[in-house]
Amino acid sequence: MTEDNGIRLQKALAQAGVASRRSAELLIEQGRVEVDGSVVTEFGTRVDPAVSVIRVDGERIPPSSAHAYLVLNKPRGVVTTMADPQGRPCVADYVLDREERLFHIGRLDTDTEGLLLLTNHGEFAHRLAHPSYEVSKTYVAEVDGNVKPVVLRRLLDGVHLEDGDAQADTVKVTAEIKGRTLIQITLHEGRNRIVRRMFDAVGHPVKRLTRTAIGPVRRGNLHTGELRELDPKELGQLLDLVEL
Repeated sequence: MTEDNGIRLQKALAQAGVASRRSAELLIEQGRVEVDGSVVTEFGTRVDPAVSVIRVDGERIPPSSAHAYLVLNKPRGVVTTMADPQGRPCVADYVLDREERLFHIGRLDTDTEGLLLLTNHGEFAHRLAHPSYEVSKTYVAEVDGNVKPVVLRRLLDGVHLEDGDAQADTVKVTAEIKGRTLIQITLHEGRNRIVRRMFDAVGHPVKRLTRTAIGPVRRGNLHTGELRELDPKELGQLLDLVEL
């Protein structure tokens, strides 16, 4: 990169909120900063934050961006759409004070609650929703009956559905309460109502379903109906997952 292009690496780190310029110089001097896969120790190195992949201690540092990256803990009963002609509560109701034209990435059934990502970055949304990038999703399902180990094995091995087999990456029982079982299930599938259909197929219909994680993004203390921006670490990990 020539002197006429890009900005100094320490300035890029400061703009990303990693450290002050002086602290950024120390990180560079210590060999803790990588640019496009190579360790950089020269203070004069220039980068284009929009295209250079910068890491500190191995963690991706997302650039300052005009794009918005948000996570909503969608309540049960809210329609996953940015407008609803029937006047039902919808995702758009939770971003009325945002200036950006946002759209949701993927969907959650109206009766399913939990994490939903919103953005105005089209390519990011396209890749995150595409099955080839295999971004995992974790759910907690409350299902009818006591679920035996053989059923968990069926979910891991794969169950047959009308549009093809589906299998869980991980599945475990977290609680059993009055003839119902709480199960945590993680999968890369994104087909319509996939978790509900998988449990129907093994004879344990879902009574309540919550998505608790999308890749590195966890629900944590985000209350139902609350919205927050992705933190830099989450965004950096997602950008890596979708190769942006």
